[in-house]
Amino acid sequence: MHGIHIGSLIKAELAKQERTISWFARKLYCDRSNIYDIFKRKSIDTELLLRISLILKRNFFLLYIDEFELRERI
Repeated sequence: MHGIHIGSLIKAELAKQERTISWFARKLYCDRSNIYDIFKRKSIDTELLLRISLILKRNFFLLYIDEFELRERI
């Protein structure tokens, strides 16, 4: 089982919303290089994930609920 690669999913959502890296960096109050670092992460701090979820208006925590339920059945 591969699990969730949250950085890739955040990157995909940003592209889906046609938002720029610069826009996202401004919203997170960080440098663009930090955004590229986030995209590489397989896991992420929950506080940061909450901030990202609010900025992108997408509840990324639901992905973990789905993953939990899938793994629980195994």
